[in-house]
Amino acid sequence: MLRHELLRKIIGGILLVSLVAIGFSKPFQDYLSIPKSVTLFEGENLILQKSTPVSAAVTANSTLSIQQDDQTVSLQAKKYGKDEMLLELAGFPIKKVDVDVLKDFKVIPGGQSIGVKLNTVGVLVVGHHQVNTAEGKKSPGEIAGIKVGDIITKINGQKIEKMSDVAPFVQTAGQKGEPLNIEVSREDGKIDTKLMPLKEAGEENFKLGLYIRDSAAGIGTMTFYHPESKKYGALGHVISDMDTKKPIVVEDGQIVRSTVTSIEKGSNGDPGEKLARFSSDKEVIGDIQRNSPFGIFGKLSKEITNGIMDKALPIALSHQVKEGPAKILTVVDNDQVKLFDIEIVSTIPQKFPATKGMVIKVTDPELLEKTGGIVQGMSGSPIIQDDKVVGAVTHVFVNDPTSGYGVHIEWMLNEAGIDIYEKPREKAS
Repeated sequence: MLRHELLRKIIGGILLVSLVAIGFSKPFQDYLSIPKSVTLFEGENLILQKSTPVSAAVTANSTLSIQQDDQTVSLQAKKYGKDEMLLELAGFPIKKVDVDVLKDFKVIPGGQSIGVKLNTVGVLVVGHHQVNTAEGKKSPGEIAGIKVGDIITKINGQKIEKMSDVAPFVQTAGQKGEPLNIEVSREDGKIDTKLMPLKEAGEENFKLGLYIRDSAAGIGTMTFYHPESKKYGALGHVISDMDTKKPIVVEDGQIVRSTVTSIEKGSNGDPGEKLARFSSDKEVIGDIQRNSPFGIFGKLSKEITNGIMDKALPIALSHQVKEGPAKILTVVDNDQVKLFDIEIVSTIPQKFPATKGMVIKVTDPELLEKTGGIVQGMSGSPIIQDDKVVGAVTHVFVNDPTSGYGVHIEWMLNEAGIDIYEKPREKAS
């Protein structure tokens, strides 16, 4: 009985050691490294490592061509569609890889400094104001339950688009002694409230007791535009109101050319800033249709060039981005777009949209000398790796201005309303 138990333990030990050895063997590691699914663009090649006894074949052979040797399998995407690659060992299938071939897709990288002018939906409440009445200091807006960050969209049933729309309602209601019916848009929905304007002691005008704003302006960097649709993406992050710190809900807006006048160099605890002005002609080069966590988006009305990389480049999906050297396109002086070296320190192959997909580090001596790293206004600078647009600079690390986050380009394209998965249109004969 003891001999039988000892034999069982010896055999078990041998099996355990064998399994561990197999797990660390190169053929097994190669097998594990081959993904279950692959996405490629038309004309793109992908090389996968494989173990010697394993052979590969595609099932349909219409969208893909395959070449292999003892060590690798090379896939070439021929045309749009779906296919499967089967890995076989001694004639038996051991793994299936789903292959999705997307249409050939390219965008033109940006890097230009742009001026941004946003018009809000309604008027934005950015603070409360105390009206000094005969009965004491009061804020009619605060009494009415209106909060900082609320957007006044209607007064007495009439749509409010800009600050000048508000004053006539306020004076009329105050003179009549009747409250205003105000519709407010808030993050958790819409509310209706009544507000009674009050008169400042010693003055004739009635007041809401609110600070309001109907527009915002700033600068950023163009990331890309799509030559066929003229759709563009810029900034790589949402524009928030400087007082409320909340995202601005955009009615419409414009982008114009801007010129960098100087740089406030970044340091630990202080990210620095590009100082720029709108170009003197203030020529509108595009509209703004969307302000999202991934940037601002709209359509260009004028052709723009960066003077250094104006040809359309393919893009890389999040799982295709690699750790290692890359470059960014940005402006640090006047209107001149330049290429600067960076390192992609880490990248996450995201399946769902997220704003922080890469960690990047500035390595270019010239850029470090000029800016200290990533500065405000550089957001949106396109990231180029292996002659592909892979994403955009978004945020700087406050305690390390040489480093920051990047967003993957596919999520910006998605926000711009560009479907890279769309089936190609048939060409007319």
